[in-house]
Amino acid sequence: MIMWRGVIEEFRKFLPIDESTPVVSLCEGNTPLIPATCLAKQLFPQINLYLKFEGANPTGSFKDRGMSLAVSKALEKGAQALMCASTGNTSASAAAYGAKAGLPVYVLVPMGKVALGKLAQAMAHGATVIQIEGNFDQALGIVKELSQDDSIELVNSLNPYRLEGQKTGAMEVSDQLGVAPDLHILPVGNAGNISAYWRGYKEYRTAGQIHALPQMIGVQAEGAAPLVHGRVVEDPQTIATAIRIGNPASWRLAVQAMEESNGRIFDVSDEEILHAHALLAQVEGVFCEPASAASLAGLVKLNQVSHLPEGTTIVCTLTGHGLKDPDTAMKASPEPLTVKASRDDVSAALRL
Repeated sequence: MIMWRGVIEEFRKFLPIDESTPVVSLCEGNTPLIPATCLAKQLFPQINLYLKFEGANPTGSFKDRGMSLAVSKALEKGAQALMCASTGNTSASAAAYGAKAGLPVYVLVPMGKVALGKLAQAMAHGATVIQIEGNFDQALGIVKELSQDDSIELVNSLNPYRLEGQKTGAMEVSDQLGVAPDLHILPVGNAGNISAYWRGYKEYRTAGQIHALPQMIGVQAEGAAPLVHGRVVEDPQTIATAIRIGNPASWRLAVQAMEESNGRIFDVSDEEILHAHALLAQVEGVFCEPASAASLAGLVKLNQVSHLPEGTTIVCTLTGHGLKDPDTAMKASPEPLTVKASRDDVSAALRL
C-alpha cells in the first residue's frame, strides 16, 4: 500500500528544504477535489465546477499545508516557541503542529470574534491562548513585535514558509484535474492563500507539469473588503470570521496574483455567503465553514455579471470544515422538532 506522506514529502522538489530539515507532518494535503455536479446542474449548467475541500486537512483547514513547512523550518533554525495572531484556523493549526514538534505555542485572538470550534482546537492542543480587546489586525501587530526575539517563530502568513507550503494546493488541483482550471476562486482574508495558489500554478507551469495558468478570482466579505475598496477597513465586520480582516498581510501579493492572472476581486454580503453555505451543504452535501462559502457566493455573482463560456472549468477552494463554526450553521437552520417518544407522534411529525 502506498501511503500519502504529507505535502513536504510529496512536493519536496518544489519546497525550500533539504535532508537536514526535520519534517513535522500530520499527513496534511491530498484533500478531495469534488465534482460539484448537482450545483452546476442547478446554477451553472454550462460549466465544469469542482470544490477543493481543504476542510479534509488534519485540523480542518488549508492552514495545515503551510504550517507543516513553517514549523519544520522553525525546528531547523532552533526556535524555542511558536506564536501567531488568529481569527481561528491559524491558531488551531499552529497548536497542533506545535504539539507534534514539541514546541510551546502562544496565540492571540480577538475576544469574542473566534468561532468556538477553532478556539477549542487551540486549547485542546495545549496552546496558551490570550484574548485581546481588539481585532485581528491589532493582534497581528502585537505578535509581530513580540516575535522579533529569534527564539520565537511567527507562524502567521507573514512567515514565507507558510505560503510555500500553501502553494501545494494548486499543485494538487493540477494533478487531480490533469490540467490547470480556467478560473480558480478563493475566499480572501489575510490574502496569503490566493497568493500561494498563484505561486504554485506558476511553478508547476515552469516545471512543465501544466501548460496554462488560471485566472485567480478573490472574494471578500462586504464588511471586510479592503482589497475591493483599496483601503484599510478599521473595524471589519462579517459573519465569516475567518476572513474578518481589515488590513491583509499579503495584500500586495494578492493584488499581484490577480493582476498577473487577469483575475478579479469581488465582495459578497453575509446573506450571499449564508445562501452559498446552505447550497453547498444541502445540494452538494459538503459542509464548510461560512468563509469557505464566499468562493461559491463569488462565483454566483461572477456568473451574474459575466458570461462564463460553455465548458469553462472552475475550481472553488473551500478553506475550512463546517464543524469549525457549528453555531453559525445552527442559527441558520430550523430548530429540530421535539415530540413524545412514540411511533404515532414521530409519524405525525414526519407526516407519514
